[in-house]
Amino acid sequence: MPKFFISSQNIDNNKIKITGEDVNHIKNVLRKKIGNQITVCNKDISTDYLCTIRELNEDVIKCEIIEKLKTNAEPNIQVSIFQGLPKADKMELIIQKAVELGVYDITPVEMARCVVKLNEKDKAKKIQRWQKITEVASKQSGRNKIPQINMVISTKSICNLCAEYDIVIVAYENEKENKLKYELQKLKESKKDNLKIAILIGPEGRYR
Repeated sequence: MPKFFISSQNIDNNKIKITGEDVNHIKNVLRKKIGNQITVCNKDISTDYLCTIRELNEDVIKCEIIEKLKTNAEPNIQVSIFQGLPKADKMELIIQKAVELGVYDITPVEMARCVVKLNEKDKAKKIQRWQKITEVASKQSGRNKIPQINMVISTKSICNLCAEYDIVIVAYENEKENKLKYELQKLKESKKDNLKIAILIGPEGRYR
């Protein structure tokens, strides 16, 4: 069943209002009618509701909450990806798949070997575009939250953030001995809940 995200301000008791681009999608793409049911997620508290459409207007769809759904779509491990800016539109695919796999947030990183160079205006446009892709991927994969695409940072800035995580994994193409599965096994054996993991990935070439 299709899922749509709203914020707490769109909920009044058992009534929900859906606005924005989702209105057109529900009406003209999915061709939903009054009486049809959809799943609506309050992204502020990661809670799903089964709703029935009661009104279809030009710029707003009004729904009635039928029941609160018991869902467990979010992992108990918080994985943050620090991704070196890749060429072309590769970042869009990376974001899409990472969100579908359950990533917590994604931070684009300007690294020494990055071919792509963004000015401040371009950065703002890219973040907006990437955040939209994140929202679409969250809907398609049934997530209970929309992961955040953070502002673009430099490699040096990562060092200041490392202390926030239980483990930092760096993807290094010349690593001969240690493997990702070994590190994951260590985490599994620690039996620690609510782990925070940072994964650093470079662009096409080696980063430094």
